[in-house]
Amino acid sequence: MPFALALSGINAANSDLNTTANNIANVDTIGFKQSRAEFSSLFAQTQQGVSQTAIGNGVTTSEIAQQFTQGNINSTSNNLDLALSGNGFFVVSNNGALSYTRNGAFQVDANGYLVTASGDRVQGFAPLSTGGFNTGGLSDLQLTTSQVAPQATSTANITLNLPSNATAPTTTTFNPSDPTSYNNTTSLTVYDSLGAAHTAQMYFIKGSAANTWNAQLYVDGNPVGTAQTLTYSSSGTLTTPANGVVNFGSYTPSTGANPMNIAFNFSTSTQYGDTFGVNAMSQNGYTTGSLTGINISQTGVVQANFTNGQSKTLGEVALANFANPQGLAQTGNTQWQETFASGAAVHGVAGGSGFGTIQSGALEQSNVNVTAQLVHMITAQRDFQANAQMINTANQVTQAILRI
Repeated sequence: MPFALALSGINAANSDLNTTANNIANVDTIGFKQSRAEFSSLFAQTQQGVSQTAIGNGVTTSEIAQQFTQGNINSTSNNLDLALSGNGFFVVSNNGALSYTRNGAFQVDANGYLVTASGDRVQGFAPLSTGGFNTGGLSDLQLTTSQVAPQATSTANITLNLPSNATAPTTTTFNPSDPTSYNNTTSLTVYDSLGAAHTAQMYFIKGSAANTWNAQLYVDGNPVGTAQTLTYSSSGTLTTPANGVVNFGSYTPSTGANPMNIAFNFSTSTQYGDTFGVNAMSQNGYTTGSLTGINISQTGVVQANFTNGQSKTLGEVALANFANPQGLAQTGNTQWQETFASGAAVHGVAGGSGFGTIQSGALEQSNVNVTAQLVHMITAQRDFQANAQMINTANQVTQAILRI
């Protein structure tokens, strides 16, 4: 009997040593979670229960329990490296089979998909055309590397002040080459449907009537339409046109692009004082843009930035959580799979209820404390030696009995 009891102790100590060895071996594995060997005592029972003098049948390993405590977060220089601070797991797919990981060392494959080192595709929520994300279903996160198409300028906002004490020009016939034929001028860059830039030059000519101005538009040195009248009130605010929008007419660029018809909004323009000033000018067109980088926010929103100043939302990183993370089954590659013990996966986004936040350009290290593991190794070693000594003692007792 002592042999069997001591042997169960040796097996338990060996499981403890193996668990400790596995923890130490993975001390530098990104996203690794250490395990702990847990043991239970054994008793032989009859239908009448356990005798008060029963000693027991030894020990058994009841569980190798995973410890999902937070690991240290170290910064990296790669925006695609993601670290989770708090609860949750990244969701990855291998041809539709979902797994869960804390290892956020992601990369882009040949097709532009965000993947793990083993090629599993990171899951996310696709953006909706109306804004927000389709949180009702998971999809592969794909990072676009193509150029963003240009957009022709259709509207422009002009915030300026025209001097109230201005007088009509001495030269009554307007000529853009003759500064005596106009009072003030300003310009902005606009774009056609092919993304080519054009210079829109506006000239302001004081009218003969009080509080009136004539605006004339030239694009690339070519006149567009006819002069349009701006009328201001005695308090300096624009009254005509009533909505503040001026449309000079259509301009056909020489690039082969579609005709340009830009609506200029002067509703915030004023006629005050004696100084001409342009406070703000903006337009909604842009040229072709090349990808400059990928940014991922703390809530997992993936955004592509382009050289033309535009950005495009590509999706949102999906996270998963479980009622009992310790019930997850380890599958290698620092990944886990859902089991009955873990409960069903609950999907959500970083920063949401029950989920941690994402840090881009960082990785979560293993939560193994090497010092603690070495101390535990010494303890497990002594347990092993004590049980081995028990077998040696039992053998000596047996030999003594046989000599009687």
